[in-house]
Amino acid sequence: MIMASQFESLVDPLIIMFTVPLSIIGVFIFLAMTGTKLSVMALVGIVMLVGIAVNNGIVLVDYINQQRDKGMELYEAVEFGCKARLRPVLMTALTTILGMVPLAVEMGSGSETWSPLARAVIGGLTVTRCLR
Repeated sequence: MIMASQFESLVDPLIIMFTVPLSIIGVFIFLAMTGTKLSVMALVGIVMLVGIAVNNGIVLVDYINQQRDKGMELYEAVEFGCKARLRPVLMTALTTILGMVPLAVEMGSGSETWSPLARAVIGGLTVTRCLR
């Protein structure tokens, strides 16, 4: 409801929220590939992942709306917005993924507790970036 009031539209928040199921698919695929069970820490990772995916979606949709307000057609604004915002979105995803790798491979003491969180985030962000 907050996003609907901010964007003054119901379509834009639905577009943004559509990124969430795509990222959840990646979580389950990556957890299955690594043999990690769904645990409380993996669920915390999913919550973290949803926040990142929604944030990236907001950045993209808001920029596209700004271009439409300047007079661009829809297709042209989407193409321009995706090109212009690809770098910040990829930087967010890649820094998060690379920062989680040592935790995911269980380097260090106590990392076996936190590794499902890292694996969930890595899998979700990887699939979200590939499908977008």
